[in-house]
Amino acid sequence: MKRFWKQAGMQPARDGWQAALDGRGVRTVAGAPQIVPTQALAEALAAEWEAQGQEVDPGRFVLRDLADYAIDVVAPDHAAAIDALLPYGDTDTLLYRADPDEPLYRRQQAEWEPLVTAAEARLGASFTRVSGVLHRAQPEATAARLRTELETLGAFDLAALRTLAGIAASLIAGLAALDPQADTGALFDAAHLEETWQAELWGQDAEAEAARAARRAAFVAAARFAALARRAAG
Repeated sequence: MKRFWKQAGMQPARDGWQAALDGRGVRTVAGAPQIVPTQALAEALAAEWEAQGQEVDPGRFVLRDLADYAIDVVAPDHAAAIDALLPYGDTDTLLYRADPDEPLYRRQQAEWEPLVTAAEARLGASFTRVSGVLHRAQPEATAARLRTELETLGAFDLAALRTLAGIAASLIAGLAALDPQADTGALFDAAHLEETWQAELWGQDAEAEAARAARRAAFVAAARFAALARRAAG
């Protein structure tokens, strides 16, 4: 698709802000006005449009796609979005460890346990750690507490969390990444510890490294999206 606008900007809209192309407000893929909660996010969305060349690259609309998902999919049905996220808490990669006598277990303990214990303290819940790959359900009280936590989040946070938890295979890491002070790169690396471990043992593969870099960029972008959706002007 050719670029069809001369200038991208942003403007106030009902109950929020909206990116605009040549003064016309952007709409979502489903046709709804793409109204976002903060000026900061609208400015970032406009910057994505402005950064496009004469040939439009859809892959560079990372924030736009997240905003569309929040407005078109999450906002109309919060409950369904939450139901889709909860399984990441039940099979959270940070809870599945190697056997205690394996060297990988010590790395997992060092990098994962602080994240899990911090989540337990913040949520007031207890997670079951598992050695091996056989699934073990988390306590019902923990699942209920996770649902309650997700119910406090708005559509834009839930949209970001879909990407964060999906890439990390971890609701614990995804929720931690929503903290504006979080080191999102470190959280991504922690969630991908086993992949790093295998690369250290057997060597790196260029194609795998490129795929990992793309996932890392998407993870960081989703965390940035959530932060922008919360950030007031000024």
